[in-house]
Amino acid sequence: MATNLEMDENLIKEAIELGGHPTKDAVVEEALREDVERQKQLKIMELFGTIEYDDDYDYKQQRRSG
Repeated sequence: MATNLEMDENLIKEAIELGGHPTKDAVVEEALREDVERQKQLKIMELFGTIEYDDDYDYKQQRRSG
């Protein structure tokens, strides 16, 4: 998908150098991937402390019965 973006050229150049990316497109794509992964991680972090576990649950039993 073609998209026109105005971005800080110095920032793009620095990202290309530091990340070893061959093109501006590769820099933007990597940044988007990292942002998506980070957002997913934040959503998972929001779940911590919200799930109640049964103290008597034996997860090792599931391994033995297979």
